[in-house]
Amino acid sequence: MRWEKVRLCLQEVGGVGEACPGPGKRWGHTCNSIKGGRFLYVFGGYGKDNCQTNQVHVFDTAKQTWSQPVMKGTPPTPRDSHSCTTVGDNLFVFGGTDGMNPLKDLHILDTATHTWICPSVRGEGPQAREGHSAALVGKRLFIFGGCGKSSDNNDEIYYNDLYILNTETFVWKRGTTSGDPPSARDSHTCSSWKNKIIVIGGEDGNDYYLSDVHILDADTLAWKELNTSGQILPPRAGHSSVAIGKNLFVFGGFTDAQNLYDDLYMLDVDTGMWTRVITVGDGPSARFSVAGDCLDPLKSGVLVFIGGCNKTLEALDDMYYLYTGLVVRDERKPENLSLRKQLKLKCQEQNLSNLVHDKAVVRIEVGNDVHQPIPLSSYGQPRRENIPLNQVLLLGKKTFQAKVTESFAHGYTIETVIDGKPLRGILFANKPSSIHVANHNFSRKRTTTEVGGTVLNGDCNTKSKSSRSMRQDFGDHKQADVREKDSSLHETEAPAPVSRNPAPSDLSTHKDPANQEPLVAHLNLNDDKAGDAPNSDSEFPEGIGSPRAGCSVTLSPRQDERRPNTLEHNNPGKSL
Repeated sequence: MRWEKVRLCLQEVGGVGEACPGPGKRWGHTCNSIKGGRFLYVFGGYGKDNCQTNQVHVFDTAKQTWSQPVMKGTPPTPRDSHSCTTVGDNLFVFGGTDGMNPLKDLHILDTATHTWICPSVRGEGPQAREGHSAALVGKRLFIFGGCGKSSDNNDEIYYNDLYILNTETFVWKRGTTSGDPPSARDSHTCSSWKNKIIVIGGEDGNDYYLSDVHILDADTLAWKELNTSGQILPPRAGHSSVAIGKNLFVFGGFTDAQNLYDDLYMLDVDTGMWTRVITVGDGPSARFSVAGDCLDPLKSGVLVFIGGCNKTLEALDDMYYLYTGLVVRDERKPENLSLRKQLKLKCQEQNLSNLVHDKAVVRIEVGNDVHQPIPLSSYGQPRRENIPLNQVLLLGKKTFQAKVTESFAHGYTIETVIDGKPLRGILFANKPSSIHVANHNFSRKRTTTEVGGTVLNGDCNTKSKSSRSMRQDFGDHKQADVREKDSSLHETEAPAPVSRNPAPSDLSTHKDPANQEPLVAHLNLNDDKAGDAPNSDSEFPEGIGSPRAGCSVTLSPRQDERRPNTLEHNNPGKSL
């Protein structure tokens, strides 16, 4: 394993706040990784001005730059020795000390909007404390231990109690545990793995330093002490623990003012085996109250440690990566589906597989006329044969089918039912053809189209000569009108108006009766900024013939659109 000191790149960061050299010297702060390790959020701590802070600094691990975002909402009071837990893209900050008194308030930082939220909590919550630990299992936030003050004489009180917060309902409850719990302590660490909470070390009320390991089953709330072996961790407090799956890395800590650690230990939670890790490279100096986290255990296995305090009680500002070479398998249990749901999912995946196969073809069938299939690749569609199906699902696309009802010289008509509302429209070819039925691939994203007076914004990142000629050849077809009618089709998604797509002019008229399997055409419908869409419209005439063919057209709108398309059906002749 290898240490590496992080070298900063100082540059302006626009739009999110002013560029800065970083949080500076501090200890008792927290460091949390979000967005798959892309950003590190550092909050609070005791800073270089010899006081607590409530500032938030963000480190971009790709650009190697710090920024200080402009925060909204009411921030927590300045503090150190608090806990900060990542829950999705939110950070849950609890407790700590303001330098005079321990705290028990809960604050949430929404990192997507940089907004502080003070939720209204219910139930029996923890007493004010600092030096406690926190860990997340599922939707539950566990708070264990810490140090507070007696309400009678302000004497220090060490805790070994357990509190659980439901992060969705914001209801606290005190955990009623079984087994032998850890002794009361603070300055320990708490990590989670699967449904287990692992507590390591700390300092108790008698000034004893600890190296014991206790595990809490988060389902049964049963404590047990782990029997450890190997190169046992020396007793310590104020250390940092970071988990990569079942492996817990412990760095730093102290036993007294003159005994600080710069060593690194690894615990295999499955076996209870401790290992002192031999590293290469120049690592951090001996310190305690250092903040650490893992950038992305599923990909990189890189740990990060920031700041801390040295034996002269001076705050530190350096930052180090530890390259462990370990990655974690995604151990989330698959959802148990009924056989019917599994069959439905299999059919959906089979349909989606056609969208990512480069050899897919489009076939238009009207009556007895079948024309030669045209490969999708002939239209310049990006090659995507190496993209696994699960990545397509992650693109946020959803498919539905529209039935081809009739064809004509410039394209063909389609119809579908969205939320029980029948919709009909026309798909145009890029140029007129003498052939009665033409084959077309509609792989372009839709353009800006006006439907009933409402502008639907599309997205098109590339402009080609063929798309420009398409707009010239079909200048007479520039408006869209989608009409309703009664239909027996049963689909679930509303197709947005579709732009015309370039197609080769040398369409073959050879018949191929042997290859009449139904295939689909891929349509990308995106609703983004109007400024990115080309100036191209398509018209849907009112007089559309009755259905005559059964060819399917698969449309794939983006699920993560900023705003949904709105369809109003106040009268039968208007569609917005």
